[in-house]
Amino acid sequence: MLVVPASNGWLWLKRGFGFFGRAPLTWVLVAVSYWVLVSVVGVLPYVGLVAVMVATPAFAVSFMAMCRELERGRPLELPLLFAGFRRNLKSLAALGGIYFLAILGILVASQLFDDGLLLRWMLLGKSVPRDEESGDLLVVSAIAAFALFVPVIMAFWFAPVLVAWHGMSAAKALFFSFFASLQNWRAFIVYGIAVSIVAGLVPGIAFSVLAVAMRGAQGAAGILSTLALVVVVILLPTLYASFYASYRDVFADQTAE
Repeated sequence: MLVVPASNGWLWLKRGFGFFGRAPLTWVLVAVSYWVLVSVVGVLPYVGLVAVMVATPAFAVSFMAMCRELERGRPLELPLLFAGFRRNLKSLAALGGIYFLAILGILVASQLFDDGLLLRWMLLGKSVPRDEESGDLLVVSAIAAFALFVPVIMAFWFAPVLVAWHGMSAAKALFFSFFASLQNWRAFIVYGIAVSIVAGLVPGIAFSVLAVAMRGAQGAAGILSTLALVVVVILLPTLYASFYASYRDVFADQTAE
C-alpha cells in the first residue's frame, strides 16, 4: 500500500478517460446493459433494492476486470460485466450486505434532521413537499447524510477488489480500504474536485447554455434528454475505470490473483 502525491487524484480521472477511449463503443454497450439490468431488478418491491445493493461490489469488480483486460492489451467484451461474480462471491455478497446496512443506517440517522423526508424519498420514492421549510430540512439532512457517507466511501473504495483479487475477508478488506483512503486523503480530495468539475460543473453549465439557446425550439426537451443520457453512459464507465486507476496506484506494490 502506497501513499501517492495529491496530483495523482487528477491522474486517476484522466486515466479513466484513457481506458474509455480504448474501446468507447463497447464501454457504452456495457454501461447501458448494466444500467438496464440494475433498473429492471431494482423495480422489484423491496427485494430488488436489496439485490442491487448486495450485487454492487461484484459489479464493481467486473468493471475493474474490464480495465485490467484493456491494460493487458486484450479486447473488452460484454460477458466481462459478470466477471466479478466468478471468485469469492460469498465475501463480495457479505460486503454488499454491509454496504446496504450502512446506507440504511445513514438514512435512518437522517430522520434526526428532516423527520424522515430523505428516508421516504430514497427508499419509498415518496415526493418531498414543495414548501420552503421541507426544502430547507432536506438540504440539511442531505449534508448530514453525506458527512456520514464519507467514511463509508473510504471503507468500500478498494474493498471489492481486495476481496476478489487478494482473497481478503470482507472485514479485512474494509479495514485496509479505509486506511488506504485515509493515508491518501490529499489525492482523494483532488480527485473529488476533479470529478465535481468534469462530471458536475462542466455538464451543468453546458446544459444550461443549451437550454437557453434552444428555448422554445421544437423537440428541445428530447434533444437535451438524449444528450444527458450520452453524458451518463460516458461518465459511468469512466468513473469505474478511475477507481481501477486509483487501485493500481495505491496498491502497486501488491500482487493480485
